[in-house]
Amino acid sequence: MNRRTFALTMLALERAARPARAQAVAPPHLPVFRDATVESRIAFQCNGSPTSQKYLIETMPGGVAMFDYDGDGLLDLYFVNGAKLDDPMPPGKAPDKSDPRFWNRLYHNNGNGTFTDVTEKAGVRGHGYGMGVAVGDYDNDGRADLYVTNFGKNILYHNNGDGTFTDVTEKAGVAGGGWSSSACFVDYDCDGHLDLIVTRYMEWDFAKNLWCGPREPGYRGYCHPESFKKATHFVYHNNGDGTFTDVSRECGIGAAPGYGLGIAFNDYDQDGWPDILIANDNVPSQCFHNLGNGKFEEVALRKGLAYDEDGRTFSGMGIDFNDYDNDGWSDVVIGALANEKYALFGNRKGRFEYVSGQSGLARISSMHSGWGLKLIDYDNDGWKDLFVAQGHVMDNISLSSPSLKYLEPMLLLRNRRGAFEDVSARSGDALGVPRASRGAAFGDLDNDGFPDVVVSCLNGPAVILRNSGGNGNHWLLVNTVGTTSNRDGIGARIRVVGESGFEQHGIVTTAGSYQSANDKRVHFGLGQDQRVKILEIVWPSGIRQRLENVASDQILTVKEPPREKARA
Repeated sequence: MNRRTFALTMLALERAARPARAQAVAPPHLPVFRDATVESRIAFQCNGSPTSQKYLIETMPGGVAMFDYDGDGLLDLYFVNGAKLDDPMPPGKAPDKSDPRFWNRLYHNNGNGTFTDVTEKAGVRGHGYGMGVAVGDYDNDGRADLYVTNFGKNILYHNNGDGTFTDVTEKAGVAGGGWSSSACFVDYDCDGHLDLIVTRYMEWDFAKNLWCGPREPGYRGYCHPESFKKATHFVYHNNGDGTFTDVSRECGIGAAPGYGLGIAFNDYDQDGWPDILIANDNVPSQCFHNLGNGKFEEVALRKGLAYDEDGRTFSGMGIDFNDYDNDGWSDVVIGALANEKYALFGNRKGRFEYVSGQSGLARISSMHSGWGLKLIDYDNDGWKDLFVAQGHVMDNISLSSPSLKYLEPMLLLRNRRGAFEDVSARSGDALGVPRASRGAAFGDLDNDGFPDVVVSCLNGPAVILRNSGGNGNHWLLVNTVGTTSNRDGIGARIRVVGESGFEQHGIVTTAGSYQSANDKRVHFGLGQDQRVKILEIVWPSGIRQRLENVASDQILTVKEPPREKARA
């Protein structure tokens, strides 16, 4: 038995012998989200450049990233933008990003509630028609790098550590091509270097654009994805020398095409290897089980993740892969279009059960369309709540379906011990404003222990939502630093047990949501617990680390210990 297997086996035995968890108690006061966009001095708008041709790419951008690019302990913001489209596009012409209105934008967090646009200085304005962004330290130099997905060639920006980035795409071998959507950095073979996985949406270009919908003024619509061929996804293995090797087909993921939008990972069967989940549009979701030998097997149908409870597909967009019911097993939530239902799959020790109905999510979400989303404990009561950025894909949907709207308010669902309650109307006026929301990123912008949200809106201003906190609940942010594992600690699994005995689980990841990247620090709400009795980390290397009697209300940086010093 190797050390990884031994560590995970011991963890499983300890869990089996554990007494039932106590329940953290939360005060009745709930935080609200405040629109802090104007005071933040961020004036970004994702420009899709809509045309009368109804080019499908107009509907799909764009992502946003929360990440600390300069290492000052504060989360900065990166927004991905579209590009100028002609109406119609001449044959052979590419989208034009030269106008500053279409640049991607990097904003530096000044630490006082404001941000400064540093795009030109940093050299990250991008090229092509932008879609999404992924964040990870691919070369283990302690600085967060950026990967931008496009319609066309993608971009890898290396962080130089002096406030600037260098485009190293060609050298690294990760340009891709076609229509890329979401991406994630994950060390899938646990060799200490972050690999890169990219979803692609479909085989499409301007010459293949079709007329869809009635041939009446105003009724032309954006085509259904089934009008076009599925696309294969990219998998790039990190060689450890600044370059990557395309292993898409040989690893198994590239052999399974889809209409890929959202991507997330977690270790759903607790075998020590990260598994990959892809939200597909109107075809079965894909779950790639990591076999531990550099290869993956697609198992969504067998594991209960491919369809809803009626055996139907849905328009999968935003995604999260996290433990919403605090049982130690990673669950799945996927957004969908109106007249479908947001999908919630409960993990039953490696197999999944569709629980949208019994959790209340089906009833609440049936008339909504969800893009960026995440399970976040916004009120720090120890239960992960669900935030969804919403808006229909069709800008003229009300013509054919009067009960549906293109612009929608945001959705906040409070987790009441595994059942969801819609608290949107009680959570701030900003959530009630109808928008065409797309990408959303989640993290603690002001380090006050209550997670904030940033949403990119198509053809409208981005929104900075500050969590007011103030309910007296305690919290802990865990910042991992790998040594044997990758420098970010991406893929490390964390268990915390509060002084009340209440237990929670998380994973270190920047992936999830829709075309976006989140704060890599793992957030735990602690309710009234002022201390964490046990904090346990299983690193991607298999090293198991245990801390005891940790004070709450702090950002705790944990460095991976040498094997000989790790506690088994």
